[in-house]
Amino acid sequence: MYLFKLVSCFTLMAAVIFPVSAASDYPLRDKVECTPRAGMPNFIAKLNAGKEVIIGYLGGSITAQDGWRVLSRKWFQKEYPKAKVKEIHAAIGGTGSNLGVFRLEHDVLKYKPDLLFVEFAVNDAGAQPENIKKAMEGIVRKTWKMYPDCDICFVYTITFRDIEQLNKGKMKRSASAMEEVADYYHIPSIHLGLEVAKLVKEGKVDMKAQKVEMTRVSGDELNEKSVMPIGKDGKIPFSKDGVHPYTDTGHTFYLNAIVRSMPDIIKAGSSPVAHKVGKPMLTDNWENAGMYPLSDAKMSGKWTPTADSLAQRFGKRMPKLWKGEPGAELEFKFTGTKVAIYDLLGPDCGNLEIILDGKKRIVKRIDGYCTYHRLAILSVGDKLPNQEHTVVIKVLGDKLDKNNVLFERNRADLEKNPQKYEGANWYAGGIFVISELKK
Repeated sequence: MYLFKLVSCFTLMAAVIFPVSAASDYPLRDKVECTPRAGMPNFIAKLNAGKEVIIGYLGGSITAQDGWRVLSRKWFQKEYPKAKVKEIHAAIGGTGSNLGVFRLEHDVLKYKPDLLFVEFAVNDAGAQPENIKKAMEGIVRKTWKMYPDCDICFVYTITFRDIEQLNKGKMKRSASAMEEVADYYHIPSIHLGLEVAKLVKEGKVDMKAQKVEMTRVSGDELNEKSVMPIGKDGKIPFSKDGVHPYTDTGHTFYLNAIVRSMPDIIKAGSSPVAHKVGKPMLTDNWENAGMYPLSDAKMSGKWTPTADSLAQRFGKRMPKLWKGEPGAELEFKFTGTKVAIYDLLGPDCGNLEIILDGKKRIVKRIDGYCTYHRLAILSVGDKLPNQEHTVVIKVLGDKLDKNNVLFERNRADLEKNPQKYEGANWYAGGIFVISELKK
């Protein structure tokens, strides 16, 4: 067992805590560290047999860190030394289940997982419960349609804003919505933050050990190790920003929650079983979410496939990353209820004109954080009539006052590196639709 000894060792984006929006009366679940439900029978059987297993980790920046993801894989390997435990790193900072359901096949399922951990409670904090349930149910049904032997487990991480509610005995809204899906499909769930909340209340853990502001949502800066296992105030430092745990303290708490939960999960599912999707919980869930390459649409004007550092950083997440310069257009038809584009926000980006079924609007692909490029979802249309729709997106050449777009703290970067902000480009790599793109 990998246990944390108190006496000895003591993002918008993922880095932005989303406010709790509407539906404040949504029924919150009582806090429970582990609800085993039907367990992980197929995964455990393969471990016991000494076979190779592959664990998929689908989540946000907390999962992208070299933290609970790496620690849990190593723990399974240590507990089952005859087996060979591999992982699929499918975590992207600042993203939630609304992107996860679209990228599931591309980032996870093509690698044939035996167990899928899904971690989106923090990044889904500002999402509407109905959309959370549609996305999470879509993830479950897409997985089991392709791999009925793949077990699934929902895990819930926390931020400093969740402590008070947990200590009042309730889970946050996003996790409560996910629990409905877990109940319906008998999927085990583990809340990784209950012990942390308890120790914060007891004055033994400091959620924000250093009061600094995170300005990025992924990268090596999230993997900082705490300087001391115990701070000068005698408290264990959980994280720097109240969100992303230190790898040698906060993430160890997360691992311990998994370790404590496994005996009950193992008992809950003793015999291998082929999971059946059955009748959906929500008939309009997002199991028909699909990702298509940009080249499946009509591309006109100046489009070039990227072959630079951006391609290296983001190309593996998309079928292919394209750069559209002013005048470039993308046109396609689809049948369904929802459409979006998998793209980047960045310093050299500008305005787009979106025309959906003849209705026009202008959107920016640069925001206050854009001293760098990051993955994003451009929402084109949602809750549409389930019929054929036409989409045209044009890259405009408008000259933006990017100094006023950037947050004040980031304007110095523009002054120092003005060439980085030149241009009004668009970087896109995938078309998301529910349910079918017309080719």
